[in-house]
Amino acid sequence: MSDLNTLSSKLEPGESERARSRDLQLRAHKAIPGGCHTYAKGDDQYPVNAPAFIARGQGCHVWDVEGREYIEFALGLRSTTLGHCWPSVVAAATDALQLGNNFNRPHELEVQCAEMLLELIPGADMVKFTKDGSSVMTAAVKLARAATGRTRIAMCNDSPFYSYDDWFIGKTAVDTGVPEAIKNLSVGFDYNDLGSLESLFDSYPCDIACVVMEPSRLIEPAEGFLEGVRRVCSQHGAVLIFDETLTGFRVHLNGAQQLYGVTPDLSCFGKAMANGFSLSALAGKRELMELGGLKQTTADRVFLLSTTHGAESVALAAAIETMRIYRDEPVIEHLYDMGRRLRVGFKQAAEAAGVEKYVTIAGRDCNLMYSTTDRDGMPSQALRTLFLQELCGAGVLAPTFYTCYAHQTADIEQTTVALESACKVYRRALDEGVEHFLHGPASQSAYRKRN
Repeated sequence: MSDLNTLSSKLEPGESERARSRDLQLRAHKAIPGGCHTYAKGDDQYPVNAPAFIARGQGCHVWDVEGREYIEFALGLRSTTLGHCWPSVVAAATDALQLGNNFNRPHELEVQCAEMLLELIPGADMVKFTKDGSSVMTAAVKLARAATGRTRIAMCNDSPFYSYDDWFIGKTAVDTGVPEAIKNLSVGFDYNDLGSLESLFDSYPCDIACVVMEPSRLIEPAEGFLEGVRRVCSQHGAVLIFDETLTGFRVHLNGAQQLYGVTPDLSCFGKAMANGFSLSALAGKRELMELGGLKQTTADRVFLLSTTHGAESVALAAAIETMRIYRDEPVIEHLYDMGRRLRVGFKQAAEAAGVEKYVTIAGRDCNLMYSTTDRDGMPSQALRTLFLQELCGAGVLAPTFYTCYAHQTADIEQTTVALESACKVYRRALDEGVEHFLHGPASQSAYRKRN
């Protein structure tokens, strides 16, 4: 097993490289609100020693513009499930690009990609592609409202993000610009608490169009919970929408809906379906999806999803090859295996440093996230930032611990070494004060009212 000095030896940029990072940050904040195009990638989400800009990636490793190398577990906000620059996916995208990338009429890849997705998601009859998960979630909500004639949305409170659109963002602290009337149309219930969902239907009889939720996140569904949600939706005539943006192509080849044996009316996929290429999908029952089509003649038309780049050839080709690999190779099994090893190493490192009550890891082995708390057991952004700071200093970029097909045992072993060191510093921070060890400001929630 590598020691910490071996890892750190890869992280010694010169002054000119550091100056380049600083210059890029200044230019980015001058030209781009927030300095980047996704809030989760912002400077306020990371410690000061984190890579400011990534220059390239290969497999599960990335290099920043200063030349520092990291074992990565963030993986393009969890979208790169195979690994960066996966050869056959790059080849498929390259071949497609040679034929042109966008046309005025459909390309045959649109049909091939749709058929492959529907082959993998047996509960869905039709699919519509676009570029991001937010758009397909909002399209699902619109479809549910059209089908039911209702306006209200029941959202599971346990999920931190569904969409950048008003129906979700209006329920967060960053609700500026969202009319009160729209905010009031979304109501929340708690995961694994079927009674909290049933009470919403009691409070808003005949007014809830849909139930929006991830089938699972950090905790497993209690026995009968998802089945109960399905039953309640059917009883009240509401549409059940599963957000499988994270679970799709990670927890099970055929999605969490197959893993748990509960079929939604609509489901949303993205992230991993094209190994980092921009593609997301709304899939669902024909009677709902056809409301946005050309064949039905009994109901008003729904303008569902219609985007210039929604079905660009390169992303579709990448998705077809990515899904083929999921289907034909033991990708999912490998994610679980590497995650299982990582969980063991994480727990051993925390226990050895005496911080197992304060630094914890949760989720399925393929889908791990960690939590950081202070001596009183309260969530701490400062301690989270410190933990991430120590991991970054040891060559590990891990705001989460999502494994990919490219991770190997050696990567997990090196990460365990970094975890051992980070947990020791965490212990000292608990005893002596985090301010003595944190090198810059603590990270902040993206959902905050003021900067």
